[in-house]
Amino acid sequence: MSESFVRTAVFADEEQLAVIDRRTWSTLHAVTPRPQSPYGRFFDDRHRPEDLLVAENAGQLAGFLRMVPPTALPCNAHVRQIQGLAVDIWARGRGIARTLMDAACAQAADEGARRITLRVLGHNAPARRLYESAGFEVEGVLPEEFLLEGKYVDDVLMGKKLN
Repeated sequence: MSESFVRTAVFADEEQLAVIDRRTWSTLHAVTPRPQSPYGRFFDDRHRPEDLLVAENAGQLAGFLRMVPPTALPCNAHVRQIQGLAVDIWARGRGIARTLMDAACAQAADEGARRITLRVLGHNAPARRLYESAGFEVEGVLPEEFLLEGKYVDDVLMGKKLN
């Protein structure tokens, strides 16, 4: 097994990240419709390279994690929120998601954040196990928040205090 390393995304990663995003789309984690061709840009004003950590494994982009302040309010500047995590299908089972999570928590702490939060769909058991193993706890549940493929799904709010 080759080593993975994490770095901040750059504009040159855009096409590879877009491919990973499209290839990993699933109602297990996505509330937006399946991406359709022609595809829009991966990076835009709200999704900037500096907001993404990317994992490389075996010389290829293997996954990404998007982390941003949850709001622009100064009173909320001590919190970071994970707003997306994807690991390419070929790279799953290699600890890449956990490596990205650990890197995000370390970066958030380095930036002075006291907390890190995320939202996960209630039926996404694999992601919930990952987040719990990384020290995240359920802080709230929005019951039946989304209707996906004819089924109501809870939105689970999770958080972790950073040291």
